Amino acid sequence: MTLDLTFTARDLANIRFAVSPLGEAVASVRVVKNPAAHPLLRPWAEEVRRRLAGVDWGLLSDLVPVPTIAIAGFTCTPPSTSLPDLEVELATMRAAAARVRSDLDAVRAPRTGRIAALYDDPGRGLERLADEVAAYWEAAIAPYWPRIRALLEGEILYRARQLAEGGARRMLADLDETVAWRDGTLEVSNRYASGPRSLRGLGLLLVPCVFAWPRVLSVTTPPYQPTVRYPPRGIATLWERRTPEPPEALAAVLGRTRAHLLAELDRPASTRDLALRAGLSEPGANQHLTALRRAGLCTAHRTGRYVMYARTEIAEALLGHLDETPTPRSNSR
Repeated sequence: MTLDLTFTARDLANIRFAVSPLGEAVASVRVVKNPAAHPLLRPWAEEVRRRLAGVDWGLLSDLVPVPTIAIAGFTCTPPSTSLPDLEVELATMRAAAARVRSDLDAVRAPRTGRIAALYDDPGRGLERLADEVAAYWEAAIAPYWPRIRALLEGEILYRARQLAEGGARRMLADLDETVAWRDGTLEVSNRYASGPRSLRGLGLLLVPCVFAWPRVLSVTTPPYQPTVRYPPRGIATLWERRTPEPPEALAAVLGRTRAHLLAELDRPASTRDLALRAGLSEPGANQHLTALRRAGLCTAHRTGRYVMYARTEIAEALLGHLDETPTPRSNSR
């Protein structure tokens, strides 16, 4: 089955892209609950499930059933800006009390006790949901966010180049293997819905979403802007474990131990894990990590009894730049 999204000239003029931290969190719930259906994302799911053991995310889990036929729109409304942070999207969620009952009625999801309480008191229920999303984010997404965000922003730049070189037709043609552009219509494969859908002159919001993989998730229900969340290119590389070799230039500035610890943070890790990998005592590793955190090169996220360290966007960019910079050679004669 396919959803046929028909474009007018006004719709083509209103195509835009956005990144959605909230959308990533909501979509990732499907992966945690059923990792076998998402083999590319399974390494992430296996790492975070133990950290989620002490987190209350029952209402969020109830709102994202597996298999996922539909998700109530208020859980992840289309972002209004291209790069919103999670707090902005959660504020939008908290303000959506008037939509809760109609959105839940539209998806006809099973009514657990927690969802029933949300339906009876939307304002209070949304406060609980926002708190749960924030806690879930801190445990499951935040340690990985710099790398995820870099991938998403790279995807948007790639699409922008396609748009500049070949127009909307080229940009939309290879969005995903389940999407096809034909004669002013974007055909999106969908397991549960089909038929033509007007974009109502609002254009289309395209949201690259790592945790949408392997599906394209579409939102076309009024009053929300028509939205397609699709898997970006390069998802498999997010979870690759590379042998960390700190660049010599970085070691010269930070010291070899701190440069090595930063290189080891190609995936989030605890103090204990990092100490074992680097051959340090835990107090020694903690001292170096504290210095890296103060310098803005790593972050610390507490989830229950775990503290997970992760590289910041600055560190990712720094390491990426140094990896691409050739080592100078002396001109000896």
